[in-house]
Amino acid sequence: MKHILTIMLFSVVLNTSCAQKKKETSVPDDIATRFLNSLDENQRAKTLLKQDDSVRTDWHFFPSTMFNREGIQLKELKENQKELVHELLQTYLSESGYKKTMGVIELEGILGDLTNDRVYRDTGRYYTTFYGEPNTEKPWSWSFEGHHVSLNFTTDGDKITYVPLFYGANPAVVMEGPRKGHRSLVNEEDLGLQLINLLSAEQQEKAIIQEEGTFNDILSFNKAEISPLKVEGIPATEMDAVQQKLLFTLINEYISSVPDKIAVERGTKMEEEELVDIYFAWAGAKEMGLGKPHYYRIQGKNFLIEFDNSQNNANHIHAVWRDFNGDFGRNLIKEHYHNSDHHH
Repeated sequence: MKHILTIMLFSVVLNTSCAQKKKETSVPDDIATRFLNSLDENQRAKTLLKQDDSVRTDWHFFPSTMFNREGIQLKELKENQKELVHELLQTYLSESGYKKTMGVIELEGILGDLTNDRVYRDTGRYYTTFYGEPNTEKPWSWSFEGHHVSLNFTTDGDKITYVPLFYGANPAVVMEGPRKGHRSLVNEEDLGLQLINLLSAEQQEKAIIQEEGTFNDILSFNKAEISPLKVEGIPATEMDAVQQKLLFTLINEYISSVPDKIAVERGTKMEEEELVDIYFAWAGAKEMGLGKPHYYRIQGKNFLIEFDNSQNNANHIHAVWRDFNGDFGRNLIKEHYHNSDHHH
């Protein structure tokens, strides 16, 4: 069973990862260092905190006016420094992950136009923060965060973790103005809807944990550390091959935001997950549309994916990937110090 799972995941990961255009030559550390070196003293003091700073695990997807963030805002950077932030993001994300991130920021601008509110909806209020200097000796982290996006990277040598990984969209479908009809997080939504509708009535009975409405947000919210949610829904073992393939295509939509190499490693890690431990649960409407809120989650032994589209009359999406041990690189950091203790 495990073997089949890996093959399925790899084919999914490799099929969807278009050849990345960016130069593979640049080592992430170099760009991180170049960015930090481009900052003046005041900017650097804002941007660079200690690796073990307690705010490292304070994250949120709320607008910046509602949640005070550390780090330096895009609008405080000069053009060449902004370019380095983009280069950083392009290095740490896949092409689709970078596009998704830019899409979230662009949507913030659209929302600003629609609501005529440039203070609350400000595309310059996305923050870059470093925790520890980029180096090869010990773990360091950096994050990119603002309304509806939270990317958290922890690096130890050549190992990188990238959870929590959060994207949101409001409006999920733009209803008016020049961008009318524009949709965000399309695959996360459509593949989920396809999957619930591909299940038989009998399977749906297991998968659907709540018929009417949703929980009005992702249940893991912005907790710094999470434990598995209640195990409910339908296990992957009770799906046929076509349904399983769709389930892993959906999982991959979350994995594929990161570079291929890491996505494939992530796939290998999932090989440790028995299919019997992976559950798909659904709440709310089985179709899209205003006033039709829906929610799903995919939970394994080590990971949790949550998707919610219920706020603003079901036109406001929150989608997140979490790891029970790996959030904020906890497993990497633990491993690093465990191993270095042995060397003394």
